[in-house]
Amino acid sequence: MADDSPEAPARALERAGKLKKQQQQEDVAVDVAALEEEDDRDDPQRVWARVQSNLEELTHLAQKRREGATRSRASIIEELAADLSSYYEFLRELVDLFLTIFSPHECVEFLDASVKPRPVVARCNTLKARRKDVAAALVKRGCTVEPLAAWSKVGLKINRSDVPVGATPEYLAGWYMLQSAASQCPVLALDPKPGERILELCAAPGGKSSYCAQLMKNQGVLIANDLKRDRHKATTANLHRLGVKIAAVVCQDGRAFPGVMGGFDRVLLDAPCTGLGVCARDPSIQGSRTVEDVKKIAHLQKELLLAAIDSCDAKKAGVVVYSTCSVSVEENEAVVQYALDKRSVKIVPSEALDFARPGFLRCGSRRFHPSMANARRFYPHTHNMDGFFVCKLRVLGKKDKKRKSRD
Repeated sequence: MADDSPEAPARALERAGKLKKQQQQEDVAVDVAALEEEDDRDDPQRVWARVQSNLEELTHLAQKRREGATRSRASIIEELAADLSSYYEFLRELVDLFLTIFSPHECVEFLDASVKPRPVVARCNTLKARRKDVAAALVKRGCTVEPLAAWSKVGLKINRSDVPVGATPEYLAGWYMLQSAASQCPVLALDPKPGERILELCAAPGGKSSYCAQLMKNQGVLIANDLKRDRHKATTANLHRLGVKIAAVVCQDGRAFPGVMGGFDRVLLDAPCTGLGVCARDPSIQGSRTVEDVKKIAHLQKELLLAAIDSCDAKKAGVVVYSTCSVSVEENEAVVQYALDKRSVKIVPSEALDFARPGFLRCGSRRFHPSMANARRFYPHTHNMDGFFVCKLRVLGKKDKKRKSRD
C-alpha cells in the first residue's frame, strides 16, 4: 500500500540518503582493499620473492611442464620483467632490452651490480711519478690502496680514504688522474707509440688523451677534439696538470673532422652514448633513457665511426678503437658492423684486454661478422667495472666499399 502521509517524501529522502551513504562506504572499503592489495604486491620483499620464484621456475621449466604446470615461458618472463623494473627502478623498456642481451639469471645479476658503486680508481701518471711513489703518498694520507689488476701497470684501487683523493697535493701536482678502470681499457687497446700522430675524436675531459700522451712518453702529436667548447676548460686543465706537452685541443664536429685534418696513425673514438653501463655513477639513466634514445644515438655513432676511419692514414694501415660506456647491441656491435659494411676495415684482437668477454656474434635475429668475437665487453657483475664496449679496427683502405666496387 502506498504511503500517502505528509511525512512520506521526507522518509523516502532519508532512506535514499542512507542507501547512498552505505554505497559510498562500500566503495571506499573496496578502494582501500584494492590499494592495500596493490601496496602488498609492490612490497619490495614480495617483489623479490616473486623474482626468485620466477627464476626458479625458469630453471626447471621443462620438469614443471611434465608435472602439469600451465604457465608459459613468455608469461613468466613478462612478470619477471615487470618485477625487475619495479624493484631496481629501471624503465620497463630498458629491462626488456637487457633481457635480450642477458639470460634472465644474468640480467638480475647485471641489474643488481649496476646500482652499486664501483671502486674508486687512480691512474698513476708516469710522466711525473711512479705507481709505487703514488701509492706510498696516498697511504701516508690515510688511504688504503692496492694494485688495480694484473692487466694494468698504472692503476691503483682506493678502497678507503680519509681525505678527498681528488684534492690531495699529489693530485694537484699531476701525479695521478681519477679514472675508472673500464675507461682506461680503450687506450690500452689503441696502444699509442712514441712519435705517432694520434687523434681522440671526442676527448673531453681529457682522461684518455692524457693516458695516450703518457704511453707516448710525450713524444709525437696528439689532437684532443671535442664539439662542446664549454668542456675544453676541463680538458686543457687536466692536460696541463698532468704535464702533457704534445697535445692540441681542437673544437670541431667529429663527423666532419676528415675535412679538417687527417693522416693519423691511430684514432680513438669514445663515442657519445646512452650510458647504460654507468648507471651507478648516474642513477637518472635508469628512469630517463629509452629505447628510442638508443636508436637516435646509434645513428650519430655510425657517422662518427666512419669519420674516425676516414681520419686515419690508410697507407700505414692505421688503427681505430671504438668504445662506449653502454651495453646495448644497437650502440656497439651494430655500429661496428655498419662500419665493416661501409669501409675497408677489419676487426683485430686487443691482446691487452683478453680478460674481458668477447663481442656478440648474434643477438636475437641479428647476426654479426665472425671477427666480432675480437671485440671486448665489460660488465659490472663479472669484472666489477663499468659496463663498457671496446673494439679495435685496422684500416685497409679509405674508399667507401660501394664506390670502390663501382670504380
